[in-house]
Amino acid sequence: MNTTENLIQTEAAPVPVQPVNQIVKPIKFPSQPQEWKIVSLRECPTPLDQQLCETPEQAVAYWRTHVKQHPYFNPECECLVVLILNTRRRIKGHYLVSTGTMDTLLVHPREVFRLAVIASASAIIVAHNHPSGDPTPSEADIIVTRDLIRAGQILKIEVLDHVVVGEPNHTSLRALGHFYR
Repeated sequence: MNTTENLIQTEAAPVPVQPVNQIVKPIKFPSQPQEWKIVSLRECPTPLDQQLCETPEQAVAYWRTHVKQHPYFNPECECLVVLILNTRRRIKGHYLVSTGTMDTLLVHPREVFRLAVIASASAIIVAHNHPSGDPTPSEADIIVTRDLIRAGQILKIEVLDHVVVGEPNHTSLRALGHFYR
């Protein structure tokens, strides 16, 4: 009795429908690598007198002109920005490395130098703000600066200065003597 007519059924048996779990959502991993943003001078037109950055005053002028208008800049939190410089100490661009809390900022040399290496920077200037308005550097600021100097020496990217921006003043850690001689 096993004929092909008996094996082929004209009606399929109903398949029970599995309930869909609405609590657990599937995880989607990005299919593309991450993209970082270096704001180049083409995107933020800068007067010629601000393109050269050799002094803390020039770095602060650049900060006040461009970094304050950055879409992710939050004046209520500490924000660390790196200015990328070429061999002639002209600014190639800047990038926002980290946004912290009201009095703390998490900084690692890997994050500071990542885009500087990609952009072929000769030197960098590190700058961050103190929302309190007092630009006096903390012990943590000094320790991080020394770590960045050592990392820059290994990478052959000079750390020219670390500027703490307050309102209305600023402080240069190089001018205070916290850089190695």
